[in-house]
Amino acid sequence: MELAGKIVQVMDVVTGEGKNGQWKKQDFVLELPGQYQRKVCITIFGDRIEQFNVQVGQEAKVEIDIESREFNGKWYTNVKAWKVETNVAEGGDPIPDYDISQEAPEAQGLEPSDDLPF
Repeated sequence: MELAGKIVQVMDVVTGEGKNGQWKKQDFVLELPGQYQRKVCITIFGDRIEQFNVQVGQEAKVEIDIESREFNGKWYTNVKAWKVETNVAEGGDPIPDYDISQEAPEAQGLEPSDDLPF
């Protein structure tokens, strides 16, 4: 499954020791666009943390696996990232790094005006 949106929060790396050795994970929150913006907490495991290097403010396309498991009568769901592409638009093209507010009003589709707002 694929999700695309803006990274709004990146949590600290968490490490631990399991029966298979040491592990590490990092969670981040992806805000999905739309009229009613939704947020999804996604987990990255192991060496992919450094490989993906997610940062707050990046636009990202994330390939995920969703898995639920039962423990003591309660169900828990994990959303795991296995591929993250940052700063890409929906078509796969890099998103330009510029501020639209720096453009002339005509370029923003606004009419230039000498009228004062009051």
